[in-house]
Amino acid sequence: MNTAIQVALYLLTIVWWIIIIQAVMSWLIAFNVINTHNSFVRQVWTMLDRVTEPIYRPIRRVMPDFGALDLSPIVVLICIQILDIVLHNQITYAPI
Repeated sequence: MNTAIQVALYLLTIVWWIIIIQAVMSWLIAFNVINTHNSFVRQVWTMLDRVTEPIYRPIRRVMPDFGALDLSPIVVLICIQILDIVLHNQITYAPI
């Protein structure tokens, strides 16, 4: 049981970093620090979008539209943090 929880925690950490990287990259693109006309940047951006969009979509359906401000990554990060706490508690308090 602990191994499955540890794998889940590892996957949550990977998703956490993917979301952080995607958020930073979106800011860099918005402020023209990096350019999506560069093929490498476009490929990385497309990959990140394909990974994160299925996670964001259900949250975007229930959240109100704030125009250009997208709060779904913050909501996902909060949910990941909550899951992380719950799973860590399962490891700590699980019977041996």
